[in-house]
Amino acid sequence: MILHYKKIVGKKVYLSPRSVDDASKYLEWLNNFEIAQYITMYTKVMTLELEQEYLSKVTPNSYDFAIVDSETDELIGSIGLGHFDNISHAAELGIFIGEENHLSRGYGSEAIMLILNYGFNFLNLNNIMLRVFDYNERARKAYKKCGFKEFGVWKDSHYAGGQYHDVIYMNITRDEFNKNRETKI
Repeated sequence: MILHYKKIVGKKVYLSPRSVDDASKYLEWLNNFEIAQYITMYTKVMTLELEQEYLSKVTPNSYDFAIVDSETDELIGSIGLGHFDNISHAAELGIFIGEENHLSRGYGSEAIMLILNYGFNFLNLNNIMLRVFDYNERARKAYKKCGFKEFGVWKDSHYAGGQYHDVIYMNITRDEFNKNRETKI
C-alpha cells in the first residue's frame, strides 16, 4: 500500500503530496478515454516511464496534490495550482477525479474548496482561474458550486470527437471565495 500524507484535510478527502509510487494508477486513468477526455492529456499515449518522470519533477511555483478518500486512503484523483503570476498573485487550477465511483458525490468539490482555501489564505493568491471544455457539464456544475464564474469563451478552440468545442474560462477571487465560504458555514 502506498503511503499518503494528510497535508490538507477535509471531511471526505485529504490532499497529499503526489508520489512517484502512484504512477501506475495515474497511468490507468490517463489512458482511459472516458476519464481523460475531460483533460488535455486525452490525445497523448502515456507510458509508465513518462508518468514516473512527470511525477518525480518538482516544479517551482506549482502545488500538485493527490486527492485521497479520507475513509479508505484510496487515491481518487489529482488537483493542483500552477502557472503562478507572482506579481498579480494569480494561478490556474487543474483537477480530475480518476475513480469513476467517486464522481458526482462531492469529492471533487471538497478538494476544490480545500485547495482554494490553501491558495488564497496560505499562498496569498488573489485570483484563481481554470479552463473547462464546454462538454464537461459535471465539472462546470462543480466549479459554479464552489463559486467560480465564467469570464470568457475561446470559441471552437478544442478539437475532440471529430468536432470543435469551446474552452470556457472561469475564475474566483479571494474576496469571493471568503464570502462564499462564510455563507456555507
